[in-house]
Amino acid sequence: MPEEYQELATHQMMVHTEGELSGADDYLQVFLPIAPNAYERKVCCERAAEEIDHYMIGAEVLEGLDIDTTYMLHQKLLDRGLYASPAIHNIKTWPQRALFSYIGENAVLDHIEEMAHSSYRPWANSFGKVIRDEHVHVGHGRRIVRELIKDEAGREEVQQTLTRMWPFVLSLFGSENSTRTEQYLRWGLRQRTNAEARDVFVARIRPELARMGLTIPGALATSASPENAAAEDPAQL
Repeated sequence: MPEEYQELATHQMMVHTEGELSGADDYLQVFLPIAPNAYERKVCCERAAEEIDHYMIGAEVLEGLDIDTTYMLHQKLLDRGLYASPAIHNIKTWPQRALFSYIGENAVLDHIEEMAHSSYRPWANSFGKVIRDEHVHVGHGRRIVRELIKDEAGREEVQQTLTRMWPFVLSLFGSENSTRTEQYLRWGLRQRTNAEARDVFVARIRPELARMGLTIPGALATSASPENAAAEDPAQL
């Protein structure tokens, strides 16, 4: 395996695998405490268990390259730096949680489906269960959003939350100026640039939101510029 290829593939796998483990912690430490009833608490626990499964799948692929990820299990959520996302860790309201699962995890799912076509076949072949589970996560968020927008007050709160969160959602696709992306494309570890992946996502999610009576903030519809990205400021979510 060429050295550059191995470095890129390993980095991609490490980031994703850590992110799955942190996703489990988000469900238990962030989302569960704000769940409005016992059923939603149970669902948070179920989703967390699935995220742990996804971590284990990634860890197994990495183990095949003699890379041990067990140290991640002993790190606190905020100490993990490969897939750092303080905006998620600081979600405070149920509409924020609903929109993150519906739209944020939807964006992440696009990344996962792209990795399922990776030129590194052990990695590509590991995503069957992960993709099935993530569709469930997105569907759960969509269900909560639909419940919240049944009355006008709820719809207004969700729309305001969406407007604040949208720059963060776009930031999940990374910088348009990433040099690493070009390397990923050259080696077949990715199929789209960050900008292309973001634009495909926006084109898909915009009409779906419109059918629910929700709108993407116009000036920010596809802009992920630093001045618009509220991703690292949880107060703006």
